[in-house]
Amino acid sequence: MMALGLLSLIILACLLAPYYASSIAHENPFVSNVQGSITLGGKTVSVLQPSTVGFGVTPIGPTWHFSTYFLGADPQGRDVFARLLYGGRDSLFIGFSSAVICCFFATALGMVAGYFGGVVDWIVSRLFDIIWAFPVYLLAISLSVILLTSGLNVGFIHIQPGSLVLPILIIASVYIPYVGRPVRGLVMTLREREFIQAAIGSGASDWRILRRDVFPNVAPTVIVFFPMMVAFNMLTESALSFLSIGVQPPNASWGTIINDGLDLLYTRPWVSIAPGIGIVLTCAALNLLGDGVRDAFDPKAKLRGGA
Repeated sequence: MMALGLLSLIILACLLAPYYASSIAHENPFVSNVQGSITLGGKTVSVLQPSTVGFGVTPIGPTWHFSTYFLGADPQGRDVFARLLYGGRDSLFIGFSSAVICCFFATALGMVAGYFGGVVDWIVSRLFDIIWAFPVYLLAISLSVILLTSGLNVGFIHIQPGSLVLPILIIASVYIPYVGRPVRGLVMTLREREFIQAAIGSGASDWRILRRDVFPNVAPTVIVFFPMMVAFNMLTESALSFLSIGVQPPNASWGTIINDGLDLLYTRPWVSIAPGIGIVLTCAALNLLGDGVRDAFDPKAKLRGGA
């Protein structure tokens, strides 16, 4: 319950990003504010201050006041906390959306391969093997570099290079075997069970058996996988965005914000630390939630050595 509460709190805070930016901080986190200034302690302070070491400027640090640059500013004078909330929305959206797409296609392919076997199983298994052969991040990076230059244009599908749909599809694709293989193995076991054989013997169609008998027994496993896939997908998205090949401006994600603060690690570390904490807390909550869901569906898992 604690994990679900923490995750709900993070999601709610990110959903309130527009309200915070417009009604509390009164800042646009996507517009540079290099000439801006704020009133702090009765004094007027520039958002970007002259650097005390060398040339250039240093963004204002955390004020710890929700209404005024709570976590300070980034190198372009933008409110870090407002960007953190907006970035969380995109990171969570990509993580959940790609997990839904991944689990849907992985479940469908795994069920078909495990139930029908033969040539169908061989084709699907080779597809899984091809994707599985590449390290996840290497494959995701390669696809991102290719698609970010030209977008995706296949038939009637036209996706612009900067669209959030691209990282969603890329991340969903690279993780399909990680869900599809366990589903396939489970279905192969289920196919030999008496109730499936009885349904086949009674003349029920294959698709009816898949829908009415196989899927209800596979669904709990997929549900257990889902929170873990969201966490993996968020980590992958953050890595791609950190490398500037994931979420593209004007959108932001926790990975892009960490990248924004790289040059400020010794002077304004909260620019990078804050989104890093967001990623850690969210992924930890998702993993704990996944453990809770597993225990709910299979209480004996703890007795077998589960957490």
